[in-house]
Amino acid sequence: MADTNPRLSDTSSFPDPVYKDTVLRPLFDGAKGHHVEAFRRIDRAHLVMLVETGILDRDVAARIAGALDAIDREIDPSTLVYTGEVEDFFFLIEKELKARIGVDIAGRLHTARSRNDIDHTLFKLGLKEKIDALMVKARALLAAMIDAADRNKATLIVAYTHGQPAQPSTFGHYLSAAIEVLIRDIERFAEARRIVDLSSMGAAAITTSGFPIDRARVAQLLGFSAAQRNSYSCIAAVDYTTSTYSAIELMFLHLGRLIQDFQFWTSFEVGQIYVPNALVQISSIMPQKRNPVPIEHLRHLASQTFGRARTVIDIMHNTPFTDMNDSEGETQGMGYEAFTSASRVLDLLAALIAQISIDPERVDQNIRRSCITITELADSLVRIEGLSFREAHEIAAATARSVVAGKGDLPSDGYGPFVEAFQHSVGRKPSVDLEKFREIVSPEHFVKVRDRFGGPAPEPMQAALSAYRERLAAFEAEAERAAAHEAKAAADLHERFTALTGAL
Repeated sequence: MADTNPRLSDTSSFPDPVYKDTVLRPLFDGAKGHHVEAFRRIDRAHLVMLVETGILDRDVAARIAGALDAIDREIDPSTLVYTGEVEDFFFLIEKELKARIGVDIAGRLHTARSRNDIDHTLFKLGLKEKIDALMVKARALLAAMIDAADRNKATLIVAYTHGQPAQPSTFGHYLSAAIEVLIRDIERFAEARRIVDLSSMGAAAITTSGFPIDRARVAQLLGFSAAQRNSYSCIAAVDYTTSTYSAIELMFLHLGRLIQDFQFWTSFEVGQIYVPNALVQISSIMPQKRNPVPIEHLRHLASQTFGRARTVIDIMHNTPFTDMNDSEGETQGMGYEAFTSASRVLDLLAALIAQISIDPERVDQNIRRSCITITELADSLVRIEGLSFREAHEIAAATARSVVAGKGDLPSDGYGPFVEAFQHSVGRKPSVDLEKFREIVSPEHFVKVRDRFGGPAPEPMQAALSAYRERLAAFEAEAERAAAHEAKAAADLHERFTALTGAL
């Protein structure tokens, strides 16, 4: 009977050409495109630690350091083409080391580590860099929004609910609402960064190592705040990825809502936002058109960013709690596209907010014809006439219906209907005369009396703006501390590694 054991009859050799083209080459290209510098830093930090702990002899480590330095100087990763001779970028570097200093010495660099802890560490290094760069732009947007809110703290607008004119407010007050959401979004990014900022090195494949490694020292040399404690968690708990892309997802969901309002407010029928010519495109056929197309680009780019971030999170769904390819090279590379589109949105939105203005004539027209100050009439009747709010509400509603039906405006045409409704409901004339009525229903008065905490009146607005600037300053200070920590770690690693090469 013929032998049917496939292990004995298998004459194939790695890699299968289709597997090479569909998996290995894209992974190799992703590594050389995104993670070369992180590979270099990890190799150097791990080597320094092996020497400092006595695991490697200094002379052996010096030969490895010299070879790593030569590889970095002599090989341009961007020119490399995947051939299938080695499995991935990691093994390419190891092959180069073996060619230069021999198998016995070159192979010692991989003592007490695995591609598992290397991969998650280099992904974290990449994410930290991208988070930091994106948060520079987020803080710039926050600063632009605070400045715009400050400039417009007394600029009247129509505030909408359910797509209908609701109450007058100020553009500064509206922007302040979005500012507070952006502050919380930046805080979510800060928390995500804290999760990313834990080194996986030293976990090895799963359970650390029997060698006397110093995980904290490697974390320090790589600029992490600490080593992630549980070694299984280092290679299985990909919450550093899901936390990061959840923060992106929420930030651009929230910014998309603001952008959608801007689109609505620039429509011809509303027109309370004016977009300057520098941000307007014309029609190729209709001479009258002023198209604020950047807002449309902001909307779809924010949606693309949201979608890319959501895709990364979806890929993590229902995966096993272990090291797995689902969370690694190609998923990380795809996620970086979310950072690219996110950066475009933050830059463009900051530029837009800095340049748009409110059209006061359109705002005044819309306020007058929509009767949106009528809420204050009801409130004032409670305070001045001693009515219950429900009775005052019914009088105000009758007044508004009459004005709207007559296509008038509340200050000019509302007093007569108000007196009639008041007498019908209360059985007497109101003490509110025409002059007082017009004051009550003016948008300026509406804003002025809403001086409670968080309201649009000058005093709470000024307090809010001061608080926002303090929070922005705290974000900037935190970023400076992180940058200083990273720079100190980089300098320490450079010094220690260079000492091994004999250059000092």
